[in-house]
Amino acid sequence: MAAPQKIVIIGPAHPIRGGLAAFNERLARELIAQGHEVEIHTFSFQYPGFMFPGKEQYTSAPAPAGLRIKRSVHSLNPLNWRKTGLAIRRQRPDMVIVAFWMPLMAMSLGSLARIIRKNGHSRIVGLVHNLIPHEKRPGDAALTKYFVNSCHAFITLSREVLSDIRRLTDKPAAFAPHPVYDHFGDTLPAPEARRHLGLDEQGKYLLFFGFIRHYKGLDLLLQAMADPRIRAIGDLKLVVAGEFYEDRKKYEPLIGDNVKIVSDFIPDADVKYYFSAADLIVQPYRTATQSGISQMAYHFEKPMLVTHVGGLPEIVPDGKAGYVVTPDATAIADGILRFLEQPAGRFNAFIREQKGLYSWGHFVKTLESLQ
Repeated sequence: MAAPQKIVIIGPAHPIRGGLAAFNERLARELIAQGHEVEIHTFSFQYPGFMFPGKEQYTSAPAPAGLRIKRSVHSLNPLNWRKTGLAIRRQRPDMVIVAFWMPLMAMSLGSLARIIRKNGHSRIVGLVHNLIPHEKRPGDAALTKYFVNSCHAFITLSREVLSDIRRLTDKPAAFAPHPVYDHFGDTLPAPEARRHLGLDEQGKYLLFFGFIRHYKGLDLLLQAMADPRIRAIGDLKLVVAGEFYEDRKKYEPLIGDNVKIVSDFIPDADVKYYFSAADLIVQPYRTATQSGISQMAYHFEKPMLVTHVGGLPEIVPDGKAGYVVTPDATAIADGILRFLEQPAGRFNAFIREQKGLYSWGHFVKTLESLQ
């Protein structure tokens, strides 16, 4: 994309909250910084209330300055798909980046892509966060194929997802690592962050961050915190900061006195406090493709403990940016103990070096290769 282009991003953005919205907004800013004209088309209606597992789909925060965001897409209304698709088709954008993360959205996003591409000009690039859902339902394969067939090319955030795409199509596709989320502010001194959160300034803190579903493995981490070897470390605490996307009751018996639960969506302005307060970010996932949490940890220069699933070991090399373990409570406890045995700052140099590789500029260059 050497010359300025007209680019449309279709996917979650303000007032929808969460990681997908943050990704699209940050990508738009990078494209604008490189001289392109960018517009985001987000959802006027994303999920029916009964299908959304969290408390609230939308944020009350003000709209991000400097971005053109239109609430134009209704995920379940074919008449809307036609109206919105025709409007974008008439604009003749050079590139349309369509964010895809679950089969439920395949009909709306795939239909929009099909309508827009009929102008014979717009290049449709699927930005695939996840192709095979963590929680499978009947019809997923057909819906996913419908979306894949609507695109000209694909960009993925993990090699695993790239492999999934290769099994369905030989269209152009490229992998670019999830860039670092750098819009949450700078790292604060740990004592300051802990005071802000009402935590003891001393001791060691682990952080589980993000929404809570079965595949995220919080129950495995809670079981690890109950390991006698972990409980014997009196000044070690786990902070769980995220909204429950399933029944909290099944976790309650596992929550010990060395665990603090903040069961709510964490606004962007508060993210820096949680990461700055932590010594180690733990991602005990049962399944994964990639994770924006890892890139937040890189931004705040924090070591990680991740499980050997999906693309996580690609992002967190074992013994360099932290540790990689099997998704098992005992193995997670072993990893925590291994981390605590290391001298402070053991991973700092590698994390700072690696952080520089995960740039938004590199991501845009990969998009350019798909033109």
